[in-house]
Amino acid sequence: MAAVDIDMPMEADTGCPILTLKDLERDAEVFKEEGNVFYIKKDYSEAFSCYSKAIGACPKNASYYGNRAATLMMLCRFREALEDSQQAVRLDECFMKGHLREGKCHLSLGNAMAASRCFQKVLELEPGNMQAQQEHKNASSILEFERMAEFGFEKRDFRKVVYCMDRALGVASACHRFKILKAECLALLGRYPEAQSVASDILRMDSTNADALYVRGLCLYYEDCIDKAVQFFVQALRMAPDHEKARLACRNAKALKAKKEEGNQAFKDCSYDAAYRLYTEALTIDPNNIKTNAKLYCNRGTAGVKLTKLDQAIDDCSSAIKLDPTYIKAYLRRAQCFTDTEQYDDAVRDYEKVYQTEKTKEHKQLLKAAQLELKKSKRKDYYKVLGVGKNATDDEIKKAYRKRALMHHPDRHSAATPEVQKEEEKKFKEVGEAFTVLSDPKKKVRYDSGHDLDDDGGCGGGGGDFDANNIFRAFFGGQGGGYNFESSPNAAPGNFFFQFG
Repeated sequence: MAAVDIDMPMEADTGCPILTLKDLERDAEVFKEEGNVFYIKKDYSEAFSCYSKAIGACPKNASYYGNRAATLMMLCRFREALEDSQQAVRLDECFMKGHLREGKCHLSLGNAMAASRCFQKVLELEPGNMQAQQEHKNASSILEFERMAEFGFEKRDFRKVVYCMDRALGVASACHRFKILKAECLALLGRYPEAQSVASDILRMDSTNADALYVRGLCLYYEDCIDKAVQFFVQALRMAPDHEKARLACRNAKALKAKKEEGNQAFKDCSYDAAYRLYTEALTIDPNNIKTNAKLYCNRGTAGVKLTKLDQAIDDCSSAIKLDPTYIKAYLRRAQCFTDTEQYDDAVRDYEKVYQTEKTKEHKQLLKAAQLELKKSKRKDYYKVLGVGKNATDDEIKKAYRKRALMHHPDRHSAATPEVQKEEEKKFKEVGEAFTVLSDPKKKVRYDSGHDLDDDGGCGGGGGDFDANNIFRAFFGGQGGGYNFESSPNAAPGNFFFQFG
């Protein structure tokens, strides 16, 4: 029997067979089954392709949209998945899985209220659905974390906001709004690399995201890269002209840069009062800009040194270090101020901190110099004993000795109480010690360089054969034994002469 050719209905213009509705439905089912196989194998890209073909063949089938939504969710394409889920429930209002997937998409995107409505719909269709019950609780938790984060931000408790957003993102993993809030708070906490990482991830997915551009600029602004920061703020404002935070940050950045530069110029012009005032004004612009404010405090401290406001300069450097504990320049400036005010213990501590951080030859020399000054400060300060400066000439040292020796000589205080006599005798000996050292060029050099003079066998450290009376007699040219001070009946009060017996 001869084979029978069956004519297929052909499309008029193309010559292709016309597929009936049943043919399309059959093909759609084949595509769906193929998609299911790929889905089970976790080959979600191929599964997506198959489900798309099924939808193309039969666009009125809710389950196909539901399956493709599930695949898109596995690919973390939640916005597209949300559209498919919503289309599924539009086609079939009783499609429980469609409502469930729509709710999960809303939840992943951080839309907790919308998610709650979807899960409530599932529970109306299937009251015992455990998954819907759990997801409904998750939605409530996100709403609570949002509330806590909002309160924390108002109170400037940025750590709490980061904590809340981390918990919320554990469920709403695709929520850009939560990520941006977390990134902003990380920036406000000075955790710039983390904040930049979050913002950059969002910008890779959406280069026009104004919030991410703002946070990226904020990180640069707080890292004192003000020019680059302004560029990001301007770009954010192009994307969203009503972005109030970007506008405020841009204005602060420009004002801060201008005021700081004014202060620097005034300092260069040796107008230290003006520089001090301008740095003070700059510090009021944005208390959140830690790094720039640290530099401003240090700059103001430098101006304070020029104005001989050493205590204020120390306070300013301390403020800078509190804001930025890694700020080496502030430690160096404060250490010099401590040295200038003879607070050598504090100076050594600062130089030790600097040398631990940066082990340079220069820093090592500064530390050694401070340690030497500290060691010298533990000895008697012979310059202070004589009341002269460290650069005093030989004549100034002799004049100072004459004055102090006569002032503290025991004979002058013979009528005083035993306590006063003892104290004046001690001072008289110290004056002799000081003169012995500072009037001897070799001893003076050793003393100034910080060497111990106790081993010299002389009077440098108050030991040996030192005798203040012998020094006194030698200085005043006396001969022989004792001497005494008497009030001259014809002399004005306070004038004395001495006799050698």
